[in-house]
Parts: sequence; C-alpha cells; structure tokens
Amino acid sequence: MAKKGGKMKRIKKIISIICIIVLLPILFVNVVILINSWSNPDKIPSFFGWKPFIVLSGSMETDIYSGDIVVVKSVNPDTLKVGDIIAFKSGDIVVTHRIKEIENDSGTVKYVTKGDNNNTEDRERVLQTDVEGIYKFKINNMGNLAIFIQTPTGILICLSIPLLLLILLQTYENSKNRKMVQEEANRKRKLEQEIETLKKENEELKIK
Repeated sequence: MAKKGGKMKRIKKIISIICIIVLLPILFVNVVILINSWSNPDKIPSFFGWKPFIVLSGSMETDIYSGDIVVVKSVNPDTLKVGDIIAFKSGDIVVTHRIKEIENDSGTVKYVTKGDNNNTEDRERVLQTDVEGIYKFKINNMGNLAIFIQTPTGILICLSIPLLLLILLQTYENSKNRKMVQEEANRKRKLEQEIETLKKENEELKIK
C-alpha cells in the first residue's frame, strides 16, 4: 500500500509542476500587460512591445483569416517599408493591413494601406503615431477561442475545468485508497482465518 500511495504522490507532484510551468508564464505576461496598461492608459498594453490582436474580418485572406490571432512587434516607424503588414489604430479598432505606398506630406509620413483581399485601398492614410507594430506571426483560429473565453459560458468553462480535474484526481485517489484498504482488510481477514485454522489443527493434534 505504501508503494501505491507513493506513486499517487508522485503523480500529484508531476501535475502540480506542470500547472506551475503553464500558469507562471501566463501570470507573468498578465502582470506585465497590467502594469503597462496602468502606466500608459492611453495606449494598447503590450508585453515588452509584443501585442496580440484578434482578426475579425477576412480582408487579409489568404494570409490571415478571420478568427486568427496576429502578433505584432512595436518598431521604429521609420524602418517600415512598402510590403510590410502593420497593425494600426483606425478609430476605436485596430486594423492589420499591408503598406502599399509611403507618402511624405510636408515632412509628415503617411502610409497608404490595403487589405490583400480588398479591391480598394483604405480611404484613410495611416500616421506613424497610429502604428501599433509590424506583423510577426499568427496563431490560427485562436481568436475564436479567445472571444469565447470572454463570454459568460467561456469564463464558466475555464473556471470549471481546473476544479473538475482536481475533483476527478481526488475521486481517483480516494477510490484507490479504498481499494487498498479493502485489500489490506481482506489479507488480514484471510491471515486470521489461516491462524485460526492452524490453532484448531494444533488443538486436535494435542487431543490425539
């Protein structure tokens, strides 16, 4: 029983280590983003210049699809060139489109942008101050999951999964413990029966 109990402890320790490895980086990223949002309330928070955005349209297909998460990196706008994909503020939203042309209007740099899947260029020119970063990579379809997690159902599921895993683990452990206790009790009962049988046989020999 001691060996089985030790095995269960090792399993719980491994699960705890995995949870720490997964949760600590997430916690660290969230703390950094939270600090950035406090220190720069007028800017989109980032993780050391890296910013994720959920794509809500198909204007950049077939490179980037609706439901993807694009990750951009803050750069010096002066380094941007025609062909780069950038994320920029457009009103209350952030758009990820490709630079088609760079204009210089009396010393003010403006970018002409266009979605690869759009027929026309964007109507508004993008100022350097509106640029959030240059596109680096995407995570396919993770945007849909991120949106779902923000819903009441998604939040409930995310909170329930760790709790359910703990309940299942504890139930499994309790079941194993009950089984081991029952096996130990059966062995003890069998041993007592064997001892009782030997006593009776010994008494019968004495009588003879």
